[in-house]
Amino acid sequence: MPRTTQANNKTQPHKASVRKFLESVDHAGRAEDARILLDLMAEVTGEKARLWGTSIIGFGEYHYVYESGREGDAMLTGFAPRKANMVVYIMPGFSKYQKLLDKLGKYKTGSSCLYLGRLSGVDLKVLRTIIERSVRDMRKKYH
Repeated sequence: MPRTTQANNKTQPHKASVRKFLESVDHAGRAEDARILLDLMAEVTGEKARLWGTSIIGFGEYHYVYESGREGDAMLTGFAPRKANMVVYIMPGFSKYQKLLDKLGKYKTGSSCLYLGRLSGVDLKVLRTIIERSVRDMRKKYH
C-alpha cells in the first residue's frame, strides 16, 4: 500500500497573515473571541500563530504516522472562527477531559472539535486548562 504523506493532507500551514485573516472575520463577537483565543493559545503553547488551510489558526506542530502508513504534520491546538460558532481544536479528543468539560459551560463536541458559541458562555479558566492539558498530552505523545 502506498504511503500517504503530507502532500496529500488538505490542511497545511502557510505564511498568510493571521492578523489579516482575523480582520476579515465579519461577526464582531466572533472576531473579539478570536483575539482572546489568539492570546490565550500563544501564551499556553509558547508558539507563534499561523494559518492552517484558509481559516484555521494553529499553534505548534507534531508529526504523526498511522498504522495505515498515512503520515503528516498537524497543529498542537488551534481554533477557527466559523459563522455558526467558534471551533477549538483539542487534538487528543475529549475522553481525558470530561470532568473539565462538565465545568466549562455551553459547548458541543466532535472528535477533536470543541464548538462554542461565544466565550462569554464558558469558563475561560476551564477552557485554558483543557487547552493546557491537551497540548501537554500531545507533546508527551509526539515529542
